[in-house]
Amino acid sequence: MERKNTIIADFTTGSVPKKMLQFALPLILSGMLQTVYSMVDMMVVGKFVGGAALSAVSIGGDVLTMLTFASMGIANAAQIIISQYIGAGRRDMVVKLIGTLFTFLLGCAVCLTVVCLTIRGHIMNWVNTPPEAWDYAKDYITTCIIGLVFIYGYNLVSAILRGMGDSKRPFAFIAIASVLNLILDLVFIGRFHMAAFGAALATVIGQGISFFCALFVLFKEREEIGFDFRPSSFRMDRQVMGPLLKLGIPMMIQSASITFSKLFVNSWINSYGYVASAVSGIGTKLDTISNTFAQAINAAGGTMIAQNIGAGKIKRVPKAMATAFFMAFSIAFPLGLVTFLFPQAVFGLFCEEAPILEMAMTYVPVAVLLFLSSAMRVPMFSLINGSGMSKLNLAVALLDGLVMRIGLALILGLACGMGVYGFWYGHAASSFVPFVIGGVYFLSGKWKTGKAI
Repeated sequence: MERKNTIIADFTTGSVPKKMLQFALPLILSGMLQTVYSMVDMMVVGKFVGGAALSAVSIGGDVLTMLTFASMGIANAAQIIISQYIGAGRRDMVVKLIGTLFTFLLGCAVCLTVVCLTIRGHIMNWVNTPPEAWDYAKDYITTCIIGLVFIYGYNLVSAILRGMGDSKRPFAFIAIASVLNLILDLVFIGRFHMAAFGAALATVIGQGISFFCALFVLFKEREEIGFDFRPSSFRMDRQVMGPLLKLGIPMMIQSASITFSKLFVNSWINSYGYVASAVSGIGTKLDTISNTFAQAINAAGGTMIAQNIGAGKIKRVPKAMATAFFMAFSIAFPLGLVTFLFPQAVFGLFCEEAPILEMAMTYVPVAVLLFLSSAMRVPMFSLINGSGMSKLNLAVALLDGLVMRIGLALILGLACGMGVYGFWYGHAASSFVPFVIGGVYFLSGKWKTGKAI
C-alpha cells in the first residue's frame, strides 16, 4: 500500500482563505502558547521576587532576542525557499537545503555561545542594567546563552516543517515547551526560590526538549522528506547555499537591526531606573503577544505566497495578503481594546508595586499603537518574504530598525525633552515603516516576478 503523504502540503489549489486558515490555525495556537511561554517567566518572577528581578528578566529577554537574529533570519529564508522549491517540484534541492541548514545554523549557535559567554559582562553594561537587577540579569543571561543551541535547533527544524506545509507538529512542540516552562517556573521560583536563574533554567529545559521532539519527528519522516540523516548529508552545498544566503543575510540583517535598535532604545530606558525598565519590559511582553500572532500569520502567508509564486499562480497572492491582514487585525483589535479599557488589570498581572503600576498607565497609548502596527505589517511582510525580495528586506531593516526607531527615539526622547516617553513613542511610530514600504512594493507589481530560487 502506498504511504500517505503526511508532511508536504499543496497551497497552489483550492480556496485561499480556507487553506491559509488551516495552515495558520496551528501557528496561531503556537503563538498563543509562545505568548504564555514568554510571559510566564515575568509574571512568576514579578509575583514571587519583585520589580528588580522583573527588570532583569526583561533585560535578559531583550539580550536573548538579539542573539537569535541569525536563527530567525536564516530559518525564515529557508522556509520560503523550501516552499518555492516544492511549488516548482524540486524535491532534490529541498534535501540539499536541509543538510546545509543544519550545519550552518548549529555552527552559528556554537560560535555565538562561546563569544557571548566571554563578553556577557560587557553586554550587560552596554544595555545599562540597573544595579538592583545586575545579579539577577547575569544569572538569567548566562543560563540562556548556554541554551542557545536549543533555540537555533528548534527554529531550523520548525522552519523545515513549515516550509513543507506542516504547521501542526511545530504547534505540538511549542505546547510541550510551554507546559514544561510553566511547571518548572513554579517549581524553581515558587518552591526552590531560584529567582531569575530558575526562570531561565525552566526556559532552556523547555526549549531543549522541544528541539529533540522536533528532531525525532523529522528523523521519523526521513523517507518521505528524502533526507537520510547520514553524516555525508550534512555537507554545506554551494548550489543551495547561494539562494539561502542571498535571502537569509538581508533577513538576518533585518532581524538584527530591528532587535539591535530595540535594545538600543531599551538601554536608554533602563538608564531611567528599574521602574521604567520594568514598565518597558511589561510593554514589550504585551507587544510580543500581538507580534507572536503576527509572526505566525506571516509565516502562513509567506509560505502560501512562496508556493504560488514558485508555481506561477500570481492571482492567488493578493487573496493570501487580504486573508493575512484580516486574521492579524482580528487578533490585534481585541488586544488593544482590552489594554485600553482595563490597563490596571492587564499590567497588574505582572507586578503590583505601586510605582510600576502608576507609570504603566502612561504606557497604554503606546501599547495600542504597537498592537495596530503589528496587524498592518503582516500582509506586507508575507509578500516581501514570500516573493524572496532580499533587497527590500534589507531596506526595511535599515529604515525600520536603524534609521527610524533609533532616530525618532533620540529626537523625541532627548532633543524634544520627552525623556522615557519620547523613547516609547519613537519606537511605536517606527513600527509602521514596513507597512508603508510593503504597500509601495505591492502597488509596483514587481513582486510578480520575484523568486528566491
